Amino acid sequence: MAYIDDLLDPAPLRLETGLSRLESGALVVAVRTDLHGCKGRMLDWWFKQFDTDQHLNWWHPLDHVAHHGWDQHWRKGKSYVGATIRAVEALGDIPPVPAIIKFHQPTEIFAEEAYRQAIANQDVSTVVYARIGFGAAVALDANGDPTDGQMVHVVRDTSYGAVLRSRFILGQNAGATGHPLPDAIGFGLLQHCHTEFRYLSKLLPSLYWGDQANRDEVPLLW
Repeated sequence: MAYIDDLLDPAPLRLETGLSRLESGALVVAVRTDLHGCKGRMLDWWFKQFDTDQHLNWWHPLDHVAHHGWDQHWRKGKSYVGATIRAVEALGDIPPVPAIIKFHQPTEIFAEEAYRQAIANQDVSTVVYARIGFGAAVALDANGDPTDGQMVHVVRDTSYGAVLRSRFILGQNAGATGHPLPDAIGFGLLQHCHTEFRYLSKLLPSLYWGDQANRDEVPLLW
């Protein structure tokens, strides 16, 4: 993913929210979302917990349609890295389509030393990385990874909660097919990503604190 290590630097980027193109014709979608009251560890917890249609509806009550399940590599409450999820979701005004998302270690996309240094410096609190595909006929490689797209979410904790930087590359096979994705799909994904995490931020702290494992972090609100 082009210039991906830049996401580990808290300094402003040339493109925080918007669209760009790679020379191959692939579409890059950048999204910045403020998560008030949330922390990176809460987002990591969420990916280890959600597993029902209701959870997806909490996350985005308009765009998320159906949760078709995690594969055997997902371990509730413990790990999502290496696991694949299948779901159905809309992208803003674009009608619902099937989606396949397989999660990987962040060090498979970031330079390992840069990633570890960003964590040590507290410039980054959580990273979620996956290979993604949308549509009824997603091309998969021999490892079951979608070949046409990638997704990364980088969270940095702040005084007010956290800031989330998301990047997507769609249409990675455009160079071979000669059919680059239209900008409309990128704008639809941008809207979807921003709104789903804004919705999630409104309830994530309470869900996180409701887990017995996190009771030591519950603030006294009286």
